[in-house]
Amino acid sequence: QVQLRESGPGLVKPSQTLSLICSISGGSFAANLYYWAWIRQPPGRGLEWLGSISDSGSVWYGPSFKSRTSIARDTSKNQITLQLSSVNSEDTAMYYCVRQEALGLPAGDNDIWGQGIQVTVSA
Repeated sequence: QVQLRESGPGLVKPSQTLSLICSISGGSFAANLYYWAWIRQPPGRGLEWLGSISDSGSVWYGPSFKSRTSIARDTSKNQITLQLSSVNSEDTAMYYCVRQEALGLPAGDNDIWGQGIQVTVSA
């Protein structure tokens, strides 16, 4: 059974770069069937799609995040990474790593979610 686990700093200072890692167990990129997404939920707001990387390595970004987001994968470590630059208080959110069968939002019934990691942007 595939499990996803997000890790990284819970507190980031304004203007810095947020870096998160998603560690994947029970699965890999070999199936060539899935998209591995970063999705977040700010307090009191809906889900926001930052971007995805496919099993084959293609990358897509949400229009609101394209200019300051980078998503990559490390196939040897079975990990997905997220970098979000120039953060501000509006980037405070719960960040999730998600395995999807389709790209982006709305989320699908078969999507597999990590438990999420709370990130706060504050000086």
